[in-house]
Amino acid sequence: MLRDVSACNTYNYGDALYWDARYLQEAGCGSFDWYQRYSALRPFVRNYVPTSSRILMVGCGSAVMSEDMVKDGYEEIVNVDISTVAIDMMRRKYEHVPQLKYMQMDVRDMSVFPDESFDAVIDKGTLDSLMCGTNAPICAAQMLGEVSRLLKHGGVYMLITYGDPTARMPHLSRPVFNWKIELYIIPRPGIQKPGDSCSNVKSYLEPIPLTEKGLLPADYVMEDPDAHFIYMCKKNDERVELSDKSADL
Repeated sequence: MLRDVSACNTYNYGDALYWDARYLQEAGCGSFDWYQRYSALRPFVRNYVPTSSRILMVGCGSAVMSEDMVKDGYEEIVNVDISTVAIDMMRRKYEHVPQLKYMQMDVRDMSVFPDESFDAVIDKGTLDSLMCGTNAPICAAQMLGEVSRLLKHGGVYMLITYGDPTARMPHLSRPVFNWKIELYIIPRPGIQKPGDSCSNVKSYLEPIPLTEKGLLPADYVMEDPDAHFIYMCKKNDERVELSDKSADL
């Protein structure tokens, strides 16, 4: 499966000018959540991210996911987006919600934040956007490097993406990040497989076993060919001490 984000040749999703123009055009259309709503992602979020966590929501756009998380008990969510238009709009909308903060920022350079500032980083389509832009591998490495830097040890990067393991694991499994990665697959909204709904939901909450190379087993069958992949990347408590390893060689 070599599937990645479609329509990359149509729009430059990594360009701030594209997003500013899009949010201006859609200003009267209300909020929009990419891929999944919080109701579908809630079991994963609650399992990995305590409500007391300081959370960074990258590429927040006009989504209501952060609002829904606050209603569910989450206490502090910092939302960043490359679009000034989106951030200004969301600041006005949530100016009286102290748990939410909005900042215009390029996820490739979040140097305004000190190292290990967040317990969790949530990404719903932002890495996908960079993968559709120019210099995609470099941009992805810059963003993921910043995510790793900002995560506290034991913190979690939650990536919701269209990218299957062949497209995403080469970026996520770099030794410098020292992440323990678990993969889940969730169908698109409105897509259900036949059978008992309770058992279906339970199966979605079970991690997918990966091969030693971090790929799906050869005999794995995708029930929804356009399903969303959820990578839960936990930053290991042990630091990667390259100098110590070099001394042992």
